[in-house]
Amino acid sequence: MNRLEKTDSLDIVLEISALIEESKQQVVRTANSTLTLLFWQVGKRINEEVLKNERAKYGKQIVATVSAQIELKYGRNFNEKNVRRMMKFASEFSDFEILPPLAAKLSWSHFIELFPLKSMESKIYYAQNAIENNWGKRELRNQIERKAFERNEIANMQFSERQPSLLNTFKDPYLLDFL
Repeated sequence: MNRLEKTDSLDIVLEISALIEESKQQVVRTANSTLTLLFWQVGKRINEEVLKNERAKYGKQIVATVSAQIELKYGRNFNEKNVRRMMKFASEFSDFEILPPLAAKLSWSHFIELFPLKSMESKIYYAQNAIENNWGKRELRNQIERKAFERNEIANMQFSERQPSLLNTFKDPYLLDFL
């Protein structure tokens, strides 16, 4: 095999490898999105059908029983703690219209990090920034701990009072730290 054939062969292998790797990543993204949406549906179903959207006394027993049976059949993703997270997920992200685009880009772990936030506005802010900046769950947690949303809101209030044209100018919390 001459040198030109080796180069052509190497180029083809690299191109095919890139195609395979991209396809693998697409499978992972699709599986992740599907699983996240499934968790939302499980939580919604339990919230609506079993608990009738109330905090019934018997609800704790029902959730424990249902999760134990589902866990036996489908594994530890459906343990009681995670099923309760699914219920929280469905109640906190009750608008299904906003969920698929977020679930396509964020993992279940990202959503778990968003649960403690008080307002939907802050959850959406962090979710969108996690997508735009390709944050993993650790970086998302770090940004939440650094209160990036709150600092952004304060900066917007200060700038809108002084110069309305500067509203939402500073998107990067690192820049806000610097200023």
